[in-house]
Amino acid sequence: MKIKITLIVTLLFSVSISSQNLDDFLIAGAEDAQRFAADYLRPANSALVYGINNSWYNNTKTLKRFGFEISIIGNGVFIKGEDREFVLRANEYNNLRFPDNSASKTVVTALGHRDPKQQVILTYDAPIFGGQEITIDLPTGLAEMNINTLPTAFLQASFAPFYGTQVKVRYFPKIDQNDVETGFYGIGLQQDFTAFLKEDSLFPLTVTGLIAYTQLNGEYDLQGNIRVAGSNQRIETETSTMLYQAIVATKLNKINFYGSIGYVDGQSETKLAGEYRVSNLAVFSEGVTDPVNINEDTDGLISTLGANLKLGIFGLNASYSFAEFNSASLGMNFTF
Repeated sequence: MKIKITLIVTLLFSVSISSQNLDDFLIAGAEDAQRFAADYLRPANSALVYGINNSWYNNTKTLKRFGFEISIIGNGVFIKGEDREFVLRANEYNNLRFPDNSASKTVVTALGHRDPKQQVILTYDAPIFGGQEITIDLPTGLAEMNINTLPTAFLQASFAPFYGTQVKVRYFPKIDQNDVETGFYGIGLQQDFTAFLKEDSLFPLTVTGLIAYTQLNGEYDLQGNIRVAGSNQRIETETSTMLYQAIVATKLNKINFYGSIGYVDGQSETKLAGEYRVSNLAVFSEGVTDPVNINEDTDGLISTLGANLKLGIFGLNASYSFAEFNSASLGMNFTF
């Protein structure tokens, strides 16, 4: 019995977060399933929060009033070795033990991989035979596919209703592929504080503030993809974030350099939703509804260094961000 969660956000790249065997854990009880799923998915959820918050800006030069900019942005979040594994402690579970009765072992997260797969033994009470055990493989993760970065891509538009002020919108349309439906959007406000200075000011830098909100929603239809009987079975994922940044940049004609420091605050909710009738050997059956609901908070500082090349209406920018999950971004921009 295996679940594979695939969250696809693709324009130039694809983002996949894979999970398996969560329905096996339901044999041990919803509490054990939720505990394992939370530890297994935590690094992937955090990486996604940082990934969808990058590249809200590519410089701080003020657009002319009623000017606008269209950007195509690609971003890659780098996965560290420590985010590929976590320590599973058997005494924190009600009905789980390792085959060799170890107290704890390091196992992989949704970002990792181990070959051969690790195993655990789950216990449950069957109506006829009483206490029973089943051995299952722990799930592997993205590293099985040699994925070392989580890529995202999106379209972004900026509009200047006033000189020095930019309203920004980023969007990826909801798509439906291989039983996965997902999409996201964001809205931001960027204000150039040095725009209030006189045009002939010799101040060599621009100082800008940015605040942005991003929302991602995804759903994976499990019907027909797992062997657990039930109805309306699905994975639901919702991630919402706020970003606050202070940005300083040069104001040259062709090439500009910028840097920022800011704060990311995100919340992720992942549900194993629907009705599930867990059974083993056709003699044990228990119905559960919405058995797993994981809420995860991610917050931390983020700093960015980048450069922008402007050639007429066309521009290129590249940046690198330092945070809990470091990332690199590349964008193409068209200003009108």
